[in-house]
Amino acid sequence: MSEQPIGELVEARPAKRPARIILSGRAVDLVPLNAEAHADALFEGANGGDKDRVWTYLFDAPSTDRAAFRANIEAKAKSEDPLFFAIIDKASGKAVGYQTLMRIEPQHGVIEVGNIMYTPAIQRTIGATEAQYLFARYVFDELGYRRYEWKCNNLNAPSKRAALRFGFTFEGVFRQHMIVKGRNRDTAWFSMLDSEWPARRAAFEQWLAPGNFDASGRQKFALSTLNGTDAS
Repeated sequence: MSEQPIGELVEARPAKRPARIILSGRAVDLVPLNAEAHADALFEGANGGDKDRVWTYLFDAPSTDRAAFRANIEAKAKSEDPLFFAIIDKASGKAVGYQTLMRIEPQHGVIEVGNIMYTPAIQRTIGATEAQYLFARYVFDELGYRRYEWKCNNLNAPSKRAALRFGFTFEGVFRQHMIVKGRNRDTAWFSMLDSEWPARRAAFEQWLAPGNFDASGRQKFALSTLNGTDAS
């Protein structure tokens, strides 16, 4: 009887579950989502003139009802998986978005970043990149996960570019994966592994360093260049 190939042995040590803690950076802090502290700023920031850009590919929709929006934030704040963090701009002190750690599987060492809602105030800023760095560093360095996932609607070209820019690897498309807001969603899958993280961490830190920006705030080196990806 011929031998069948099997996977390599893995140390049977589960990763830790993420906790409601503060992850502090230079431009932003990530803090546990709280309706009392964050709902008003998020409502105003996410439901203005650029609301379609904010909500198109998310499960939620734009809101004109402040009370309903607040109730939604209250429900999100109580969730354990997804676990929601508000993104606080340190310059203004305001909540400018939220993101989650989700599909948390400590026994397999797998976790996903998702439900990323960035208001126009944080889109394409240093803080947006730093928020992703703070999550990845927490996942790998403190919680001990083996695999970190990013998934998005396959039609969401900016999200796919962002995944590559941050150093995730494209793995394929799950066809007819979901129905979202009554429409088909094919889902693009990306991942980052613990063995890849040291190089990704170095790229993040080099990009985020103050010396990487000129007096006008323009980057000297692109993160995609530092990561050796094809993202622009």
